[in-house]
Amino acid sequence: MVFMALTFMANAQSEKYMKAMTDKVSAMDTIRSAQGWQGLANAFERIAEAEKTQWLPYYYASLSHVMNGYMMQQPGQGGPASTQIDLLADKAESLLSKAENLEKDNADVFCVKKMIATLRMGVDPMTRWQTYGPKAAEALARAKTLDASNPRIYLLEGQDMFYTPEQFGGSKAKARQLFDEAQKKFEAQKPLSAIHPRWGLNQVKYFQTLIK
Repeated sequence: MVFMALTFMANAQSEKYMKAMTDKVSAMDTIRSAQGWQGLANAFERIAEAEKTQWLPYYYASLSHVMNGYMMQQPGQGGPASTQIDLLADKAESLLSKAENLEKDNADVFCVKKMIATLRMGVDPMTRWQTYGPKAAEALARAKTLDASNPRIYLLEGQDMFYTPEQFGGSKAKARQLFDEAQKKFEAQKPLSAIHPRWGLNQVKYFQTLIK
């Protein structure tokens, strides 16, 4: 009887966790503001605190903080906003470290590591490139080594190629090739569950519309 009761409690807890995560993961496709991403980051952190053995809440909380920082990051913006972006990167890094402690050698974790480095670099590209440019490239290369079929790798590569000026190696044509490759990878992707990473296809489609 005790075993059956414990099993029932465990299943109920698992169902509660899956429902909470499914609702929040689904919401990621609808967020269009820094405030929205901050709210989602807070929600994932609450789930993470309740489910300390699960890596996905920490991962999504980290990703949400990064997306919040990207939304705040405007060309020429400085002062308090730049400080706030660095604080968001610090928070994202701390949460991602917890995710990595629970889930070793995961390509999606390294994709977010790349995004954090890019976020930091964006605060002051001219002075931070030498520090965070190599870190971003190293993280993305590691992600590809771990799982070359991960579509988010090609999305991030395409974004880099899209935003890099041609005189520094950027190319809209090459970016389009990478976005098209990402789309193929998304079509072939089979996430392990409804709450495992699947984000990115909307971004791919957006950039494809920008490159004719």
